[in-house]
Amino acid sequence: MNFRRGKGREDPEINLIPFIDVLLVILIFLMVTTTYSKFTALQITLPTADAEKAMDQPFEINVGVDAQGHYAINNTKVSASDADALAAELKNAASGKGESAKDPVIIINADATTTHQSVINVLEAARLAGFEKVTFAAQASGKK
Repeated sequence: MNFRRGKGREDPEINLIPFIDVLLVILIFLMVTTTYSKFTALQITLPTADAEKAMDQPFEINVGVDAQGHYAINNTKVSASDADALAAELKNAASGKGESAKDPVIIINADATTTHQSVINVLEAARLAGFEKVTFAAQASGKK
């Protein structure tokens, strides 16, 4: 039913340029008028350094273990060879030092080639003596 005989029918075409222009104007408007809120996920209270307070140095007992499994407490060789005798030596080293000797820090200085059992004997002796604070001294190697 084409009532116009001389003219052919043109296909309708959608012009997208004005549509894109309107969308860009809306996008710019939203970007300019939007306010951004900053939300923090964690409330962290950071520690502060206080130079006025001086911490008291805890009483330390240094236990040295050499490669042959010999023990030295505070740079004095002891003849203990098992955990029970070493526990008695640790108690003797801690006695007579006042209130600070009630809970000393046991520092284990072990040779790199010492046996594992020698270090375990020191840990067991500290447990038997009732000392709960035990730490290991470490030295950085010169190799990179």
